[in-house]
Amino acid sequence: MNVLENPHEAFYQLDFARREGKRIGLIPTMGGLHDGHLTLVRHAKQQCDLAVATIFVNPSQFGPNEDFTRYPRTLDSDLEKLDACGCDVVFTPSIDVMYPPGFSTYVEPPKVAARWEGECRPGHFRGVATIVLKLFQMLPADVGFFGSKDYQQVAVLTTMVRDLDVPIRIEACETVRDADGLAMSSRNRYLSPDERARALALYRSLKSAQCMVDAGTRDAMLLEQEIRRILQAAPVDSIDYAAIVDVETMEPLARIESSAVAIMAVRIGTTRLIDNLVLQLK
Repeated sequence: MNVLENPHEAFYQLDFARREGKRIGLIPTMGGLHDGHLTLVRHAKQQCDLAVATIFVNPSQFGPNEDFTRYPRTLDSDLEKLDACGCDVVFTPSIDVMYPPGFSTYVEPPKVAARWEGECRPGHFRGVATIVLKLFQMLPADVGFFGSKDYQQVAVLTTMVRDLDVPIRIEACETVRDADGLAMSSRNRYLSPDERARALALYRSLKSAQCMVDAGTRDAMLLEQEIRRILQAAPVDSIDYAAIVDVETMEPLARIESSAVAIMAVRIGTTRLIDNLVLQLK
């Protein structure tokens, strides 16, 4: 496995590989890797000739009262995990490389970023769109692999790539969950045993909404009420949002006519967790 810090060296290596006809899969991460991230690498290995991961804790997507300084930085362990699952290249740039002195150009995220995370975390998607576009420029790849747990992020990046004619395909991979249903997240390590037990209400509430849909419920308000009921009974400490939205526009729905996705963000203790489930109609 080749570990690179210099963006020019990384670009020329990948550009040379593409000129040789090799297909490249890119997996941007902030480190603190778990099996969800490694599953993305495995998908890249299946679909591409080279799997390229990045590890960079991006300061521009954290708000002033968020957990940037606390976010897990486990580079040695991350590199061991990536090597073990067959990753070919890892790009580990410094903050000064990604945001050199005088940096002032940012990507304005698309409309799909406006609600939900966009409202709860002002500036978050500007930071995400900017860093991902920079990585797409530095590391020429054919496919970018992202986890569907960050559903709105995938929608933002898919729209950005389309609108700005970036020559890369966004591949959204299924959310990876622990055996008890909790979506894997680097932030799960912050949870105490009691908090982790309460966090199981997220997936339980989503599955309950799907059961209601299976039974014929189409009223989005009823589904949202059921999700909130289960979350509050857990209890979670607060709910930033719990909504039924359109799978493409992320706009709230009054009634499910075709496809929809249930999304949520909650706080348990000091930890903020997100989850979602695409609701299937019979």
